[in-house]
Amino acid sequence: MVKRYLSVITLAEALALVERSFPAVPGAVRVPVNAGAVGRITAEPIFARFSVPAIHISAMDGIAVRSADTVGASEQRPVTLPDAARVNTGNIVPPGYDAVIMIEDVWINGETYTVRKPVSPWQHIRPVGEDIGESEMILPRGHRIRPHDAGALANYGVTEVAVRNVRAGLIPTGSELVPAGEMPPPGKVVESNTLMAAAVLAEAGVEAHRYPIVPDDYGLIRDAVRRGVAENDIVLVSAGSSAGTRDYTADVVRELGEVLAHGVAIKPGKPVIIGRIEGKPVVGLPGYPLAAATVLRELVMPLISRYGMPVREPERVAARLTTSLHSDIGTDEFVLLSAGRIGDHWVAVPQSRGAGVQMSAVRANGYMQITAQKEGAEAGETVDVRLTVPRAEAEEAVLVTGSHDPALDYLADLVRPRGVDIHSTHAGSMGGVIALKKQECHAAPMHLLAPDGTYNTHYLERYMPGADLALLCVAERQQGIISRDGLSFDDLPGRAFVNRQKGSGTRMLLDHRLAEHGINPASIPGYEREVTTHLAVALAVRTGEVDAGMGVYSAAKALDLAFVPVATERYELVMHRSMLDDPRIAVLVETVSSEAFRRILRDLGGYETDETGALRELRG
Repeated sequence: MVKRYLSVITLAEALALVERSFPAVPGAVRVPVNAGAVGRITAEPIFARFSVPAIHISAMDGIAVRSADTVGASEQRPVTLPDAARVNTGNIVPPGYDAVIMIEDVWINGETYTVRKPVSPWQHIRPVGEDIGESEMILPRGHRIRPHDAGALANYGVTEVAVRNVRAGLIPTGSELVPAGEMPPPGKVVESNTLMAAAVLAEAGVEAHRYPIVPDDYGLIRDAVRRGVAENDIVLVSAGSSAGTRDYTADVVRELGEVLAHGVAIKPGKPVIIGRIEGKPVVGLPGYPLAAATVLRELVMPLISRYGMPVREPERVAARLTTSLHSDIGTDEFVLLSAGRIGDHWVAVPQSRGAGVQMSAVRANGYMQITAQKEGAEAGETVDVRLTVPRAEAEEAVLVTGSHDPALDYLADLVRPRGVDIHSTHAGSMGGVIALKKQECHAAPMHLLAPDGTYNTHYLERYMPGADLALLCVAERQQGIISRDGLSFDDLPGRAFVNRQKGSGTRMLLDHRLAEHGINPASIPGYEREVTTHLAVALAVRTGEVDAGMGVYSAAKALDLAFVPVATERYELVMHRSMLDDPRIAVLVETVSSEAFRRILRDLGGYETDETGALRELRG
C-alpha cells in the first residue's frame, strides 16, 4: 500500500508546533574581531578592557595651562602666564595642568605665552574615559556586530568576542542526484536544494554544513541523519518526504526519534516533515526546489529567528494583480511575482506556479500569500506583495509583457548596470496589447501582421483607439521552420509539430501562411500543442519530440538546428508615449539604439538592424 502523509496540519498549527516543541537555545563560539565577527550576533555582553583615553590628552594643538592662571585676562588686560607647556593634539596633558588653549589664541614672545581671555577647567582636554571607561559595556548580548563596532572593539582592547552559533546539517538524499558542477545524464538531476538552503541560512548567520549525497538506501540515510543530529543543532533532510516507494525520511525520523507532523497545508511544500531527534528539530524538505524554498522561508526561518539569529523581514508593497489566481480552500498558497511600479501604482505579474520551475524564483522579485480562507485572487485586486529584493531594487523593475524573443535577454543584460531590471512575461503579442491597454506593463513586444502586410499599428488602432503610443523597433527578424532535417513550410502536413500559443505573433503568422498555402491545420499532428517561447520550440525539435516548429532564426542557431525562412517581420517594443519620460524607459530606448545592441543582434543571427532603434509614434 502506498504510504500517505501522517496528518496534514495548517501553517498556523505548524508554526505553533515548532514554537512549543523546541527550546531554540543557541550555542556560542568565540571569533576574532578582525576575522568573522562582523554580521554575527553577540552571545554575551562585551566590556572594555581599558579606558579610552587612558590618560588626559589634548584635544587641540596649543598650550597646557592652569585655568586659574588665566582669570581676569581680557583684550584690555592681557595675562602673561607664569607657566605653560606646548602640546599637540593627542599629546598627554602634563600633571598639574587642567586646560588647553588653542595656539591661535596665544601670543608667543620668546619663552613666554600671553592670553587675552580666561579659560574654564578642562577646556580642550579629553579626560580619562571620555570615550569609554574600563569595564564599561561596549555591546549588549543579542547585538549584530557592524563594521564600525569591530573598529571600536579593537580600540577598546577586545580581540575576540563570543557570538551566537547555530549549526545546521544539510543532508541531500536521492539516487537520482549528482553534485553541482556535473552535467547530469538522462534521468539524473543536479543537487541544488542544500546549496540554496545553505545560502539562505548563511544570511541569518547560521553555520551550515552540507553532507555528501546519500542514495536511496534506508540504512545509509539513517546513518547520515544520526550523524547530522550528533554534529548539529538543526538537521534538514532534502527530499524523501513524499509518499513514494523510496521516500524514507519519515520512517528514519520515526525510528530515531518522533515525527511531529508529516504534511502541512501549504503550496508548494505540502510534504514537509517536522520531526524531533534527541530534542533537536529535524525537517524533511520536499524535493522540488520551489517547495523546498517555501518550507525554508515559512517554517525553517521562523525557527531560526527563535534562536535569536537575524532573519530579515521583507519589505512590502500593495500592487494590482494582473492575472486571476485560483487556490484551494484550506491551503496557504505562496505565488511568486514580478512587481514593478508603473506611474503612481505597483503592478504584480504572477510567475509560473510549478514547484519544480526554479527560474520562477530567479525571475521573481516578490511573492504573495493566498490564505487558506480564500479561493484565490482576482485580476485587478490589490494584493500584499512581500519583496525578495530591497524596495529600491524593485523600483528599477521594468515589466515587459508580450512576444518572446531571445534578444530581450541580451537587452536585459545591457541595461542592468544602468539601474534597469527587465522582467519579461511571455504572453504573446496579443497578450502584450491587452496588458498595455490595462497599463499592466511598461512595454509590450509584438510583431502582429495585418492583412495589408503592415505590422502592429493595425491591431493597436483596433484594440487601443485613441491611445498615444510609441513603437521602438528592436529589429526586423527572420521567422521560419525549425527542424533537424531542413523541412520547409510545405513539408509540415503529417509531421509532428509544436506550436506557439494562441495570440502570439508567430501563431498568427503561421495561420496566415497556412491559409495562403491551402494547408489544413488538422493535417499537422501537434498543431494544438503550445509553448510560450522560441527556445521551447527549438528544444522540442532538438530532443526529437517533434519534427518541426515555427520560430526565429536565432533560436535555431543557438541549438544548431536547420532553419528555412518563411517571413521577415518587424519586432517592436510598444509603450504609452508618456513612458518616454520615465528614466528607465529612456535607458531602454538608448540601449536598443546602441551599436553594442546591434552587434549582439548580428552575432545572434537572423536579425536585420537597419531599423533597430527607430522610434515611431501612433497618436490617438
